[in-house]
Amino acid sequence: MAVEKVMKRDGRIVPFDESRIRWAIQRAMWEVGVRDEKKLDEVVKAVVRRVNELYDGKIPHIENIQDIVELELMRAGLFNVAKAYILYRKKKAEIREEKKRILNKKELDEIDKRFSINSLRVLASRYLKRDEVGNIIESPRELFERVAVLTVIPDLLYDERVFDKNGNYQQELKRVEYYLEHYEEFDGRYSIGRFKLNKYHFERMVNLYRELAEQGKMKVSIDEFLAMLERGEFAEYEKEVEEYFRLMTNQVFMPNTPALINSGRPLGMLSACFVVPIEDDMESIMKAAHDVAMIQKAGGGTGMNFSKLRPEGDIVGTTTGAASGPVSFMHLIDAVSDVIKQGGVRRGANMGILEIWHPDIEKFIHAKERNIGTNVLANFNISVGIWEDFWEALKEGKKYPLINPRTGEVVREVDPKSLFEELAYMAWAKADPGVIFFDIINRRNVLAEAKGGPIRATNPCGEEPLYDYESCNLASINLAKFVKYDEEGKPYFDWDEYAYVIQKVAKYLDNSIDVNKFPLPEIDYNTKLTRRIGVGIMGLADALFKLGIPYNSEEGFKFMRKVTEYLTFYAYKYSVEAAKKRGTFPLYEKTRYKDGELPVEGYYHREIWNLPWDELVEEIKKHGVRNAMVTTCPPTGSVSMIADTSSGIEPVYALVYKKSVTVGEFYYVDPVFEAELKRRGLYSEELLKKISDNYGSVQGLEEIPEDMQRVFVTAMDIHWLDHILAQASIQIWLTDSASKTINMPNDATVEDVKAAYLLAYFLGCKGVTVYRDGSLSVQVYSVEGEKKRMYKAKPSEYARKILMEIVEKEPWIKNFIDVDAILNGTNGKKTEVPAITFSLGTSADKSSKIPGEKIEELLGVVYCPVCYEKEGKLVELKMESGCATCPVCGWSKCVIS
Repeated sequence: MAVEKVMKRDGRIVPFDESRIRWAIQRAMWEVGVRDEKKLDEVVKAVVRRVNELYDGKIPHIENIQDIVELELMRAGLFNVAKAYILYRKKKAEIREEKKRILNKKELDEIDKRFSINSLRVLASRYLKRDEVGNIIESPRELFERVAVLTVIPDLLYDERVFDKNGNYQQELKRVEYYLEHYEEFDGRYSIGRFKLNKYHFERMVNLYRELAEQGKMKVSIDEFLAMLERGEFAEYEKEVEEYFRLMTNQVFMPNTPALINSGRPLGMLSACFVVPIEDDMESIMKAAHDVAMIQKAGGGTGMNFSKLRPEGDIVGTTTGAASGPVSFMHLIDAVSDVIKQGGVRRGANMGILEIWHPDIEKFIHAKERNIGTNVLANFNISVGIWEDFWEALKEGKKYPLINPRTGEVVREVDPKSLFEELAYMAWAKADPGVIFFDIINRRNVLAEAKGGPIRATNPCGEEPLYDYESCNLASINLAKFVKYDEEGKPYFDWDEYAYVIQKVAKYLDNSIDVNKFPLPEIDYNTKLTRRIGVGIMGLADALFKLGIPYNSEEGFKFMRKVTEYLTFYAYKYSVEAAKKRGTFPLYEKTRYKDGELPVEGYYHREIWNLPWDELVEEIKKHGVRNAMVTTCPPTGSVSMIADTSSGIEPVYALVYKKSVTVGEFYYVDPVFEAELKRRGLYSEELLKKISDNYGSVQGLEEIPEDMQRVFVTAMDIHWLDHILAQASIQIWLTDSASKTINMPNDATVEDVKAAYLLAYFLGCKGVTVYRDGSLSVQVYSVEGEKKRMYKAKPSEYARKILMEIVEKEPWIKNFIDVDAILNGTNGKKTEVPAITFSLGTSADKSSKIPGEKIEELLGVVYCPVCYEKEGKLVELKMESGCATCPVCGWSKCVIS
């Protein structure tokens, strides 16, 4: 009688699965370079036969089966494989113990086992609930359940039995107020199937009922609704909770950080991105400081455009004194963010924007220049907002007027070439400011008339252009999860499953608007006018690795375009269906959607369509859409770490790097790369060290086959022009923008930065953040870091072709860029800049040679404040998705991730 069941370590009884035995033995064989399918078949059959003989009619424990595997490997003479298998078992046991320690648990459940140690460390550091003394009191299962339950609550209230989008019903709201005042008494009383609603779920549910009832759309009273819930009349939505739980715990998608932290908890704020207005009067400025404090206290990040403020030295009417100018008020907001210090060590994140016509633009460009090595405006990313007239002045060599926003009069005229040079120089030297192309942002802006003008601000990382007091919820889909393998083992991308998940994530975000606890009433009101959502992606680099497609290739860029085309098309598909059932966003009738326009550049280029966009537009004209904007590509620092995948739309930073943990040091290896090394019999500790010493890159290593070197590229293996092409390929199909870093080597020049800005503009990017390796305020050298990178990235053949097409169309840009130098991988002469360097010696800890008084200044600029606070380690930050990010714990200057 064959064994049908097996007992897991946690006592669960599960079906006996022969394929798991096969995979474990195959891994051990690969580990020692054995490639023998026939031998593999023989061993697996022997193991299964032995299990059935010994446990006829019984249920063996998983450990019993593993003992049999060891024995049968030795019987087959595969002693090296048996040794590898034994070591693998030992390593798995160590991993289990480490996971228990991280989670403060005696036993792991099946959800804990799905996540890597890295993922669990990130979850434990910021996301799981803790008691008053800091002990973890929540499991990953409980976290994802509270998120999934909150997600599905709006489905109950939009059920056709209780909701009518065209209704004109009147409901008594006194009982609603009673429930809102006494919500704590209803903790755990109501359920969606087997999922209990905690008191915070209940409060958000009743609050949404009130909102819909005030609009006359609730058919039943609050008491009748709750009675229906208690009778189990909404039990079918249990499957929906389970589906969102499945998608998150299988790492298929992740909400942005505030949603993971705050869902079903007291703060209840799920959004990451906000824009706060600042007018040219003291009341507005102080209101902005207050609003920033409230948003950042709840865990959000803020963007502000300071261009309405009169320039420094301008007259102040009330006192006839002199104005201090926009930069001074940025320091005020920076101080507010410093005081808030989200979560103790998480700094507030701000985007400060000044438009290029402002008289204080030079002061703004140099705002982070003074005191090199100190933490000036540490809580700000800064960007210069550029309009088309500046490029025209640059093209024609005309003087560019600077205008006083108070009077509308020209104050002076400047040489646009010199201003452009200053801007590029500071970005080269300090990684700030970035640039935002407002004319491109507003080119397809279907909301301009409805909102009374163009968009003039973005969130802290630039991927969400927003109107005043708008916010956006974001979530990212893990592309690597959709790479499947056919019967012959060849990889393919499952486009149908991807389309399904996009619509589920769009619904998740739409529902989040309804149960969000916004930090300010103005944000609640303005967010719901447009119901903007941001479905995004992560795991792009890992997906390309699995598919065997180089990131920097024509095929890679084509895949990026198709992935984001699907993203936006199917997010709109959900939004149209939601509009039919729930209604359009309130401003819909005042927008250009009803005229058949879309805020998507790709829609206007029929030759690149893969999907029936004309049919979609007809559906939108007929039924409307629920959400004014639907897609974006945010940074995903710690979120992608939880999902065990590569960050956002970025290439991987390193394939192998050394990582320090409590028990010592080990090499972290990209999992897709590791699997490929083992499949080819190349995996060894010696090779990992060699790759780590090569800046985590395999370029130029003779041990790595040429086809692997072509596919497994890192951020610094890719020329900056290919980075821009990747951003542009993704941007063309997004309704909003994309957060990406344009990586440049340390020896890149100011000429490279100028060329990058011009080419990004003509490729249709909405903004660009250039990061020259080592320019994060302080140049840090460790022993390993003193080795010079030997590999010099050059543009791909496709990038060269695109460059020549742009130059042919816009020949004037040859006055600003050296085409031949770009093609050769160099551009212009070496630029010198003064830099303070601190030697870390051989260890990066509190005993390093950095002066004590400098430590606090450096945290959050060059080093990770979380790793320093918790372990005293000075972990150097990397620039990713336009934001300083820690490669160890996932801390990011950007609150989204």
